[in-house]
Amino acid sequence: MHLAYLADNLVDAHLVKHALEDAGLPVFVFGESLMGGMGELPLFGVLRVCVPDSAGEQADAIVAGLALGSPVVGEDDASWDDDGTIVPV
Repeated sequence: MHLAYLADNLVDAHLVKHALEDAGLPVFVFGESLMGGMGELPLFGVLRVCVPDSAGEQADAIVAGLALGSPVVGEDDASWDDDGTIVPV
């Protein structure tokens, strides 16, 4: 199995899963059942989106094209204030 994406949350894991499935790749999400047992504490590194080794390069290219973890606004659209808030330019 090739690790295509290590997700921080279930939403991101499924966004990647659906993007890869739309490209016709078989996708497996591992660690999904562990999310219910974490309670109120954050649990990182357990959600893995994997594909077969033969589809690894194609999956990496698809995941790289997704805007996961990117800021909502671009650097040209806003700046950051000293306290970390977004200030429109």
